[in-house]
Amino acid sequence: MTVLTPGTSPGPPAGDRGVPTVTELRISAFRSHRGAVFPLGPVTLFAGPSGSGKTSVLEVYDALSRLAGGAELGAVFRDPGGCVPERAGPDAEGRRGFRIGCTVEGPAGPVRLDLAVQAEPELRIVGERLTCDGQTLLTTALRDPGRSTVQAAWYTAGTAPVTRAPLPDDLLGTALLPLRVAGKTAGQLRVLAAAEQVVLALRSVFACDPLPSRMREPVALGDARLRRGCDNLAGVLWRTQHQCAKRHARLAATVRAGCAGPVEALTAEELADGRVRALVGRGGPSATPLGRLGDGELRYLALALVLLTGPGVLAMDPVAEVPAAMQALTVLADGFDRSMDGRQTRELLALAASVCAERHIRLVGTVTDTFASYARGVDGVAVVDLGP
Repeated sequence: MTVLTPGTSPGPPAGDRGVPTVTELRISAFRSHRGAVFPLGPVTLFAGPSGSGKTSVLEVYDALSRLAGGAELGAVFRDPGGCVPERAGPDAEGRRGFRIGCTVEGPAGPVRLDLAVQAEPELRIVGERLTCDGQTLLTTALRDPGRSTVQAAWYTAGTAPVTRAPLPDDLLGTALLPLRVAGKTAGQLRVLAAAEQVVLALRSVFACDPLPSRMREPVALGDARLRRGCDNLAGVLWRTQHQCAKRHARLAATVRAGCAGPVEALTAEELADGRVRALVGRGGPSATPLGRLGDGELRYLALALVLLTGPGVLAMDPVAEVPAAMQALTVLADGFDRSMDGRQTRELLALAASVCAERHIRLVGTVTDTFASYARGVDGVAVVDLGP
């Protein structure tokens, strides 16, 4: 059991630098957060009263993930002004913004990425810094507000100590480095290793918020990559039933432990119109359509499915050029215990602790204070308290 407060980091196990993982988030002047540092372990749950910023932490993680995947800044922050703390006034030139960042542990060592984002009067990245073991590998700065570029400088250690070039002010510079750095000098190779480590860790993220109201209907056959809202759950169960027998059997056992009434089987069948519906076998001649389950049961089933599968079954863009053994999927689950009863949340957390201990899946979620009280006693689970 680990109880954490901002600024305390469990860190990775000694000598374990094989798989790039995000071990820390830094949030400064973002919504309700000011100068906050949040450690992340294999299972990290954020607790606190309404308005304490639990969801904002996951929002920042998801934003960094999308930027690392090449998304434009405007697509990631639809309401940038709303990200700035309400009482934060503009500077002398009318600018307001926020700072976010993370630390990624991996083969290159601890790599820090820090971003300064201007939200008003125009959304843009005005500063980016990539550092490793105290050495600056990349910096960007806004030199001319009239241009949509920033001036970048990255470590070279060749004939010239750094290379300078303009980069777009609406894209993550770190994600662009593999396209811009030749990798001919030791310095360039160090920059590439650090940038690729950060991008790999941030891209390996699946944000999930199951919506029971959209999970009850049959879906088209072939719709078999689970979306964020899990509305195509039946199609994914069809796939796991026919292609992943061991995982499907483990999922059925998990459902049996967390759903009301007997559960003998979890199946999916094709309907006459070509769609697929999921069924829960109760041991009798008939089965219960998944749509008849309660909201808590559906969320429990969907989150269990996410934890028991992987990037190939989830609607995400895995880094195909990197072996799966070198990637750690991070699941972001806002409202991890929402709609579920005590038995379901306990079973789901036990499953999370078990699969995350294998180090190929990590979980970052938000929970109510009631469930946090229980989670603090579970081995392998870290609770970050955002309350007073």
